[in-house]
Amino acid sequence: MNLAAFDLNLLKVLDALLIEGSTTRAAARVGLSQPAVSAALGRLRAALNEPLFVREGGALHPTEFARALREPLRSHLSALEQTLAGAGPFDPANCTAAFRISGSDFFSVMLLPELMERLGQAAPGMQLNFVDLVHEGNLHEIGRMDVDIALPCTHSIPPKIIAEPLFWADWLVIARRGHPRLARAGIGDGDGIPIEMYCQLDHMAFAPAGRHASFEDQVLATMGHRRRVSLSVSGFRDLYETVAGSDLLAILPGTLARAVTPRYGLTLHPLPFALEPALLWVAWSRWHDHDPAHRWLRGQIADLLRHLNDVERPLPRPAGGAALPAQAAE
Repeated sequence: MNLAAFDLNLLKVLDALLIEGSTTRAAARVGLSQPAVSAALGRLRAALNEPLFVREGGALHPTEFARALREPLRSHLSALEQTLAGAGPFDPANCTAAFRISGSDFFSVMLLPELMERLGQAAPGMQLNFVDLVHEGNLHEIGRMDVDIALPCTHSIPPKIIAEPLFWADWLVIARRGHPRLARAGIGDGDGIPIEMYCQLDHMAFAPAGRHASFEDQVLATMGHRRRVSLSVSGFRDLYETVAGSDLLAILPGTLARAVTPRYGLTLHPLPFALEPALLWVAWSRWHDHDPAHRWLRGQIADLLRHLNDVERPLPRPAGGAALPAQAAE
């Protein structure tokens, strides 16, 4: 291809289309009108002699050729943006960058309020968009440029992702205060529930991938036990709000359970069997590794989450990159 005859501005449009999958959203991202983006797409198709996208309904799906361009294009544009930003110190007070963060609704309670308060003071121009990511397979969204920072709960990080382990979270059983079966058995807040009784009661399961059973059920099965799951949901908030108004039991990460118990009138109980603690990470793609604004934001996130560790167990080594600073820079 003759680059002298190619409008390099079109690459910015292509990058936005690969991220958004929509000419309307891509237009908003690059500050153009939707007709201008459509016209740019036509010029890209002509210059590259490639359709690039196939429309299905209201979405644009990249061809195999376009998908192959996604990572190198984003990597080169990101490096160029960082170069043009200059070598001076990053000033969060003047940052107007927008970031898409993905995680379970655990973080709606345990992160977002404090994070937004901190950003309001230190980086008032920064914009966040928080979206669901609740199973490790969705980590590949980072590679597809749908997500800037992910907060996964997993023991396996894809090789193209850089990740820093933040904390271990243990599990607790939650029930509504005054649960009739527990009350009749004399089991109060903080008391253990015998495993036979535990399995006889009705339960809710956190099953983000649409399954009716969870990892807890697999562990029980290896012990020769089985519980009755009356309801499965994809969010933690659904768990504790439903338990607060019913006779169902559920398990929550201990840090979250202790945070919501006073407001929702719950009782907390240790699990009647051993369950592997959850491991929470902050993860990002390699082309964002040295971006000053991105590095600053993920440092703030790590600083706010590290103290949630409630399991005496060493954290694993970071995956794919250097560790974040022990204290986020202000």
